[in-house]
Parts: sequence; C-alpha cells; structure tokens
Amino acid sequence: MNIVVKEATTDHIDSIKINDIFTIDSMLVLSLYNNEIEYQVVEIPSYEKSYNEDEDAVDYQEYIDHPDKTMYLAFMEEQVVGQIILSRNWNNYAYIEDIKVDKDCRRYGIGRKLIEHAKHWAIAHDMRGIMLETQNTNVKACKFYESCGFKIGGFDCNLYKGINKNSKEIAIFWYFMF
Repeated sequence: MNIVVKEATTDHIDSIKINDIFTIDSMLVLSLYNNEIEYQVVEIPSYEKSYNEDEDAVDYQEYIDHPDKTMYLAFMEEQVVGQIILSRNWNNYAYIEDIKVDKDCRRYGIGRKLIEHAKHWAIAHDMRGIMLETQNTNVKACKFYESCGFKIGGFDCNLYKGINKNSKEIAIFWYFMF
C-alpha cells in the first residue's frame, strides 16, 4: 500500500472527504502525582462520534500558501485518506488543529506519516515543539499521541461545558518537545 503525504494545494480542497467516525468505549481518568499527569483507562458504554459536522465551517483555503499555517494530505493512490492541519500558536509551538485518517484506512501508518510531516514543518519554522488537544474519551487518539512521543502537559475539566453544561469530557493538552 503506497501512502504519499503532500502539502495541500487549492486543487486538493474539493477532494477532502474523510470518514472520521470513531468508536468511544473507554475514557482516561486523570490524576496528578509528583507533578506528573498519569491516567488509567476505564471502560464506558460504547458510542460513535464524528467531527465531520464541523467540517463545513473550516475554510481550507486559509491554510494554502500561508507562512504560519499549513495542511498536509495523505493520499492512497489518488484518494485523500488523511489530513493534518497546523498553525503557529502564540507560544511558539506548532498547534495541530485537526488530524484525521479515514475510518477504512486506519492502522496503515498514515497518522504517523502526518505527525512526521508536522514535526518537519515545525522544525523548519523554528518552533519549540508541537501541541494539540483532544478529549479524555478519545482513548485511541490519546494512545496514538503517546506512542508518537507526546506527553500530557495539562487538562481542562470545563472546556466542553461551554458547549454542554453536563459534559463529562475533559480536554487533554498533549506536547511534543524538540
């Protein structure tokens, strides 16, 4: 299986249709011990989640040929099967605004290739590292980031309460330091 990652161009924008559905069946329970954030994985009732409903709000054009933003796309043959969207954050980190791999194409190393391109972009732009945020209910993503060398730098129990005051999701901030 040949996977090619390219920086996105205007010609690619209309071909970005990624099925990002994923199953949530567990969550991280966080604790702080000796100034280190640790976690345990606890099973919860299973459900599916997708962020595609937010996709129409993203103006992909703003990531094309921008000095402080970019988007990389992973292609299998001519089909877009993954993406990563990056921007320079105020604290001199590259911020991963979004990363996703098509549901039918996971477990082929596409996410790792996208993370490697993010690292190269951040280094080329003199940044100190990479950061991102995900939820404690997205355990597979959390385990993936950890396997790529990211460490938990913090969490926020209230971030998602602005969307739903009863939300139990906790925002976890992950960092990869150069």
